[in-house]
Amino acid sequence: MGFEHKPVLFTETVESLNIRPGGTYIDGTLGGGGHSEAILRALGGSGRLIGIDQDPDAIKAAGERLGGFENFTAVRGNFSRMGELIAGLGVDEADGVLLDVGVSSYQLDTPERGFSYHHDAPLDMRMSREGVSAYDLVNGLSGPELADIIFKFGEDRSARRIAQGIVRAREAGPIRTTGELSEIIKESVPAAVRRAEGHPARRTFQALRIAVNGELEALEKGLEAGFELLRPGGRLAVITFHSLEDRLVKGRMAGYCKGCTCPPDFPVCVCGKKPRGELVYRKGLAPSEGELRENPRARSARLRVIEKL
Repeated sequence: MGFEHKPVLFTETVESLNIRPGGTYIDGTLGGGGHSEAILRALGGSGRLIGIDQDPDAIKAAGERLGGFENFTAVRGNFSRMGELIAGLGVDEADGVLLDVGVSSYQLDTPERGFSYHHDAPLDMRMSREGVSAYDLVNGLSGPELADIIFKFGEDRSARRIAQGIVRAREAGPIRTTGELSEIIKESVPAAVRRAEGHPARRTFQALRIAVNGELEALEKGLEAGFELLRPGGRLAVITFHSLEDRLVKGRMAGYCKGCTCPPDFPVCVCGKKPRGELVYRKGLAPSEGELRENPRARSARLRVIEKL
């Protein structure tokens, strides 16, 4: 299938970048190229857009979709290395940076990528198609290590029971597919969890994906890299899809907006610290009801934007 991805909060995100003709912009999560195409059209042939993605499928698809734009460059890599990647192109500043984090619709809907519990496919979940896979974690980690990942990154209260179920099941042989793992999880959780809304494997699959791709560490580094690259007045826009990501983004942006850190009883400021950024939206933007009807996957999305002072 082609690399298709439904961008969430599409109009709000592009507008929030406040695109300046002649400016330099970075799409740190190129994906299917939807946001990038909108940015390029807003630039109107001037300026420059650099698209970054670690997925070779995304780089190939974006090259085909956006090849007609002379001011577009695609670079394969993780956005956590954004500064290094664009420095190789002779760029050291930007007027806007976009991060649409998490897994894409294409990755979820392509069974052989092994991201989804809706398909029976080889356990993989590697966005870059390189390195340690979900198969390696599921079959190689101890029960306590698996439980820690599932609880920390999936926030699943049944983490210990699920990990124990996985360890028992693999005594008969390796767990090779998403379908096998999904059934093991379903059998391991309490009956009340099986009856609840949502698939009981959802949180475990999320946790494994985050662990396989080092997503939270990459996001933390990507936020720092993106903000540091901004010129004064430039904006960093970030779309998240679950609470772990959103809390990280919210906390980091709040830190950039914080000024004086002197104790409240000090008569004057002695630390000299000033705010480095200002929030464009006081609270994160959520998708509209109309967007949710068209794309239920957008239900947990949040857009947060900060402008560099």
